Amino acid sequence: MGEVKLVSVGALKKGNYVVIDGVACTVGDTSVSRPGKHGHAKVRMDAVGIIDGKKRVIVMPGHDNIEAPIIDKRNAQVLSISGDSANVMDSENYETFDLEIPSDLKESCKESAVVVYWVILDDKVMKQIKTE
Repeated sequence: MGEVKLVSVGALKKGNYVVIDGVACTVGDTSVSRPGKHGHAKVRMDAVGIIDGKKRVIVMPGHDNIEAPIIDKRNAQVLSISGDSANVMDSENYETFDLEIPSDLKESCKESAVVVYWVILDDKVMKQIKTE
């Protein structure tokens, strides 16, 4: 599993990243219920998987901690394109690997273009094409 840090559930806001069931997610909506007579406030969180796009809902005490992925943003150069994947080379360590090309970047992804990709947990995701 990639790098994670612990964050308080009560401090999370819309747009933060969390790990739910081993999947990196973006927080969509949070709501806090009032604490009961002897209980603690509960936080209900809707989150969407960054890679799979699936919606997940969890409820947990507001004072609990949850894992948040540490996202590494890196640059790479496109070496070749075949179908929906691009063979890219990291700009720092010259490692080569294949990345899936997101549908919204298919037109602008060309050979020798520089792309920004994120390393999230154990996955690599192409996020944008850099323009010179």
